Amino acid sequence: MKKRHIYILLCLITSIGYSQNLDSLLVVAKHIKNDSSKLRMYNKIGFSYIFNDTKKALEVITEGKDLAENLGLNFNLTELTNTHGIYMDVTGKSDSAAYYFEKALQMSRTYGFESIESMCVNNLGMYNWNRGAYDQALDYFFESLKMNEIVDDEESTASSLNNIGLIYQEMNLSEKALAYHQKALKVREKYNLENEQIASLNNIGINLKDLGRVDEAISTYKKGIALAKQKNNKIDYYKLLDNLANAYNMNGATDLALQTYLKALDKPEDYDAEERSELSCLNNIATLYNEMNKPKVALNYTDRGFDLVKKYPEIELMSADLHLTSAESYYMLGDFKKARENKAKYISLKDSIFSENNAQAIADLEVKYETAKKERELLIQRAEIAEKNLTIQKKDMQVYGLIAIALILGLIGYLFYNQQKLKNKQLQKESQLKDALLKIETQNRLQEQRLRISRDLHDNIGAQLTFIISSIDNLKYGFDIKDEKLNTKLDTISQFASSTIYELRDTIWAMNKTEISIEDLQSRISNFIDKANTVSEGVHFEFNSAASQLDVIKFNSVQGMNIYRIIQESINNALKYSEAKAITVDVSFAENTFIFKISDNGKGFDMATTPMGNGINNMKKRAHDIGASINIDSQVGNGTSILLKIQHT
Repeated sequence: MKKRHIYILLCLITSIGYSQNLDSLLVVAKHIKNDSSKLRMYNKIGFSYIFNDTKKALEVITEGKDLAENLGLNFNLTELTNTHGIYMDVTGKSDSAAYYFEKALQMSRTYGFESIESMCVNNLGMYNWNRGAYDQALDYFFESLKMNEIVDDEESTASSLNNIGLIYQEMNLSEKALAYHQKALKVREKYNLENEQIASLNNIGINLKDLGRVDEAISTYKKGIALAKQKNNKIDYYKLLDNLANAYNMNGATDLALQTYLKALDKPEDYDAEERSELSCLNNIATLYNEMNKPKVALNYTDRGFDLVKKYPEIELMSADLHLTSAESYYMLGDFKKARENKAKYISLKDSIFSENNAQAIADLEVKYETAKKERELLIQRAEIAEKNLTIQKKDMQVYGLIAIALILGLIGYLFYNQQKLKNKQLQKESQLKDALLKIETQNRLQEQRLRISRDLHDNIGAQLTFIISSIDNLKYGFDIKDEKLNTKLDTISQFASSTIYELRDTIWAMNKTEISIEDLQSRISNFIDKANTVSEGVHFEFNSAASQLDVIKFNSVQGMNIYRIIQESINNALKYSEAKAITVDVSFAENTFIFKISDNGKGFDMATTPMGNGINNMKKRAHDIGASINIDSQVGNGTSILLKIQHT
């Protein structure tokens, strides 16, 4: 009878979320005689308190840990230590959260508590995600997902599925993120995990909005808000309000959006959870006030946002848009100095956010998880084949049962040998097929990442450089600038920005190619020479190549880009310093080695006395990076030649 009573109480905890009910359940828990059952209830009650009364949550968790330690109940102590980490994470104490998660993980592995180990791994993923370490976070989430699948714990997979969706959400892969969040919601609905359903509804709404399905997003947010009210889940309630306001704003309902943003900021005085998350809401409110031509009011909210950044320095990268909004306010008020400062800070933060390594690491981790899953499927198939083969062997033994023992043993031996030979061939073919599929999949993912990165470079950095050039031109034409030095300085900046755009285009050209042929290089170098020819009067350019004999040979993108840069730098140096009348580029192939020769008939220089500038040092470094050799030969009055050799493998 006692066991049944405890079971009913545990079910009540999973379905009741209000503070007064939790208070009543805590009183009941204190009188349970079974210490292990009592501490399980302490853990569930403490977890539920985290979302509506953080002070009470800490009291319950601490009391439970002390009791578990005194009684020597390692399972309960490990479980409560993990929940302590969740409390620290939710209340914004990231370093303390990591400490408790690591401690709980170590304890779970020491005592063999696999269910808690999976939770700790997942929580460490959340900790790394909050720090922006997406590759480490996703590694933890996939590890947790695999652990749950191995032990067939479907209920626990919901958290990992949700968190994997969050990572893709951060990478702006909304379709993939939505798929994972919808999988997580189905599991949470199946097992009646209502607080977790709220988080899933919020994430689904975010991705629907990002995909342009705004009306669906609004409906999803409202469903989540209703459930958050029912469960008294204050943390997710305010998050949902903020996101609902974003959706209203996207739909053009400005007044409704502003009302909802302000409602999301209207928190109780004793509410101290997730204060950092207000940064986005403050920026959105400021943006709306700018649109309403109220820049002074907008600055009140951006200042509140900057105060949050000072209080939580770890969110500085997320404050980029806040600087952009502040710059807009100052422009409207005529304070151009502060406007420019905020604009510069915005560009700096945006550049810091971009990380090619993160994007590539995430793609590699997904391949790693899918590979492990396929290997498990192959093992199952092999086991089934082995069972069928065993049945066949038994039938063969029955057929030949009357034959002499020697003949039977010889026949069985022959069958075993034949079977093993076929099995080895089959395994070899399966291995070859698996390797080929993995190679194709990896190449496809790598190409997708290259294309996405090149689009980001073109759309973000290219647009910003174009904006700089346009702004300088507007300054020159809009103001009668008498200062020649200032005019010269503006021209220099404009030319530098234009040059950077051309450099950016060259980089994007290389990134979009997995392989670069001699023909590609010839075309790129010829284009560069044609441009140089238009601005260098009196200089004859010549390009000689045996490309027709070498069209089957390819360089990788890194080699091709570095070869092009070395030739480009050599021609630029000749134009700037040599006073040459002719510049020649020769490409040849001999003894399995490519030879690129760039020569001029200029005045040359004394290599013993002339200091080598950054350009020549950069050429040497580029050659070293691709395993090539470079030789520079120059004599006064006899011109200069640069010989680049790279071995074909």
